[in-house]
Amino acid sequence: MQLGVNIDHVATLRQARYARMQGHANVEPDILQAASACERAGAHGITVHLRDDARHIQRADVERLRASVMSKLNLEIGNTPGAVAAALEILPDDVCMVPENRMEVTTEGGLDVVDAGEALARSVDRLHAAGIRVSLFIDPEAAQIEAAARLGVEMVELHTGAFANESREQMRELQRLHQAAVLAHRMGLQVNAGHGINYSNIALIRSLPHVVELNIGHAIVCRALFCGLEQAVREMLAAMNAE
Repeated sequence: MQLGVNIDHVATLRQARYARMQGHANVEPDILQAASACERAGAHGITVHLRDDARHIQRADVERLRASVMSKLNLEIGNTPGAVAAALEILPDDVCMVPENRMEVTTEGGLDVVDAGEALARSVDRLHAAGIRVSLFIDPEAAQIEAAARLGVEMVELHTGAFANESREQMRELQRLHQAAVLAHRMGLQVNAGHGINYSNIALIRSLPHVVELNIGHAIVCRALFCGLEQAVREMLAAMNAE
């Protein structure tokens, strides 16, 4: 199982003080230093979300990361003309299409692929034509997985938020994720997962079948406050692959 580290909240910390001072010599923390620390610790990829409202990651961040990331750059975007155009110009290795809502704190819920219409299909085709692999961030539902397969994407990322946030029905949500992973794999899709995964619930998440990659950010950045980013990534990798 591979780890993509989402470093959005490193940029959140920077924007809290330096939102109007991009390019200033004293701006910190530096997004490239964060990505480098993750890679030194063994991360298999770096994930960032270029939102339309640019609340954390900026386009310049993605451009700098594209020039420096040695592993894999996974760019999360909404299906908007500006975001798709940016992806086509920057050329990340992977693009994960996600829903966006300006009122949310972070991405909540999966993309509705079933009712997405031709706009999503056109974006997928354009990204594929540029040589970019495409993933869709979806809830663990059969209809969404089947719709993703019809679009011809390479991957789905199963939204683990309901599992992570549920206390009474956590095992039921885990079973939903299990069934979704089996179906996606059977339909020829690479299975990734993410949202709300932390150092505690990873013990259950790693039991899911066919999962190739986990994208984890908030928990790792929080842990890094106390032990450093490299150590936080190493601890998550160890937890992911524990026997």
